[in-house]
Amino acid sequence: MIAAIKPAGSNTRGLLAYLYGPGRHDEHTDPHIVAGFAMLGMPDPGRDPDATLTQLARHLDEPVHLRNSEFGKKVTVHVWHCPVRTAPEDRRLSDTEWADIAQRIVEAAGIAPPGDDLGCRWIAVRHADDHIHILATTVREDGRRPRLHDSGIRVGDACREIEKDYGLRRLRKGDRTGTRAPTQAEMHKAQRLGWEQTSRDWLQDHIRAAIPHASNAEELLAYLEADGIAIKARRGPSGDLLGYAAGRPGDLNKDGEQVFHPGGKIAPDLTLPKLQARLEVGQPEEHPTARRNRPTTAWHQATEALDTFRTDLADDAHAQAHITALGELLEATSQKAPAQLRAELQAASKAFARAQRSQIRAEDRAAHAIRNAARDIVHTATGPDGSALAALIAALLWAGIIANRWHEAKGHAHQADAARQALHHLQAAADQALTPTLVVLEQRQPREEARRTFAHDVRAAVPDQADRILTDPSWPALAALLADAEARGHQPHGLLKEAAAQRELATARQPARVLITRLQHTSRNPSPNPRAEAARLRTTASVTGRQATAAQPPAVPGVRPNRRRR
Repeated sequence: MIAAIKPAGSNTRGLLAYLYGPGRHDEHTDPHIVAGFAMLGMPDPGRDPDATLTQLARHLDEPVHLRNSEFGKKVTVHVWHCPVRTAPEDRRLSDTEWADIAQRIVEAAGIAPPGDDLGCRWIAVRHADDHIHILATTVREDGRRPRLHDSGIRVGDACREIEKDYGLRRLRKGDRTGTRAPTQAEMHKAQRLGWEQTSRDWLQDHIRAAIPHASNAEELLAYLEADGIAIKARRGPSGDLLGYAAGRPGDLNKDGEQVFHPGGKIAPDLTLPKLQARLEVGQPEEHPTARRNRPTTAWHQATEALDTFRTDLADDAHAQAHITALGELLEATSQKAPAQLRAELQAASKAFARAQRSQIRAEDRAAHAIRNAARDIVHTATGPDGSALAALIAALLWAGIIANRWHEAKGHAHQADAARQALHHLQAAADQALTPTLVVLEQRQPREEARRTFAHDVRAAVPDQADRILTDPSWPALAALLADAEARGHQPHGLLKEAAAQRELATARQPARVLITRLQHTSRNPSPNPRAEAARLRTTASVTGRQATAAQPPAVPGVRPNRRRR
């Protein structure tokens, strides 16, 4: 059940006309009052043809008019409006049940506190099977204004109890970190202009996409302006940035002026102070543009930055910072990934935005390595090779799993749901990114004797998951990768043990694939291997001896070779 308190209004008669009218988008059927304040005492315009909406509006507004006549300061904004809707799969409630629900909601909101005969005047109008509208005038019978601060939270709590009592679909309790739902006016405007998103949703996506490109708030606003977004900065007398608002191109009011939305109204974590805390806590050791000649470095560094993700979640403030930075790295990866992977990664980034924020305050300095890796990626001139990208996406997937578990452990239901949605898209991207590598590896499988040796290494390094790994369809590709790593001087047993320590395999859908992506990252450089090094030295000594012999001039009979004087 959703109860959405609307912005306060000033026209009681106008709202009644809508509630009793035919409706603008949804048909209104049989509008009538199902509940109201105790002293309503007048007929329902939906049931009595002699009753008028004007009479009802005047009756509801009487305390407002009385206050305005007695006090110097008039109350103009006084209409409280709250639609209450059940889920599509919920049963049809009776008028009596809706009356009880309306009473509980106005009591929770503070419109009509329980046992208070001097509360505000209100009515609940039903004009559809699945919802009612509660209308109240926010002046009490004693002339005072009601206490409505945090009424949305109290109403939400009441709805959760109502769902339990009436057997309705159970929604999760809010935590005040979600974005504001679009208003009907915003949705209708987007529909009228042919936009797929409302202005605030569109601005949120563009601001999040810009964050990895900036190292401070001034750079962020400049980047947004260069991207065509209207920015209105608020500055102090010293010129310091105090706040900002953003406007979508083409979003104009009735006077043809640009509509601006403050950062905090776009999303709770996009206020200027929160952006400054995220952007200005740590700088890269070198400017990102200086790394353009080393395009693969940024991708491997990002994977390495995620290697300590699990250990950095021991402290709550550090954990929240790392999860926030993880969202920025995911956004950066989606921007620079190949076109065939971009859709899944962008969907993952958009879903993960809700998982980036919670009530826990982040210690942003703790996550500078991941944040700097995101900045490096967006400043990289070219994309990664296939193995580097597959390794990074696999690391992002594992970090997302850890973030989801952390949110679940903390009871962050909305954030855990968001992380799970992101994981669905990340898994699809990881499978797609690894497919070309698997095809190549499977074409050059090692011989049977070598595969038996590598199978022994698997059983020694990962005994608990060995059977799953060796029966995984990707085991031949893993064996080929182990052969490549051994040729570069690595010890397969050590690589497997290190990879299993970085990512537990018990919950992996295909453990051999997980190991492949890890080994591609850790075995990309040669590593000292005693046996391989000894063989190389023997080969080098043999070749050097042959070259030295070939370099000596042929012996001439009767002529002694020159000897270096001692």
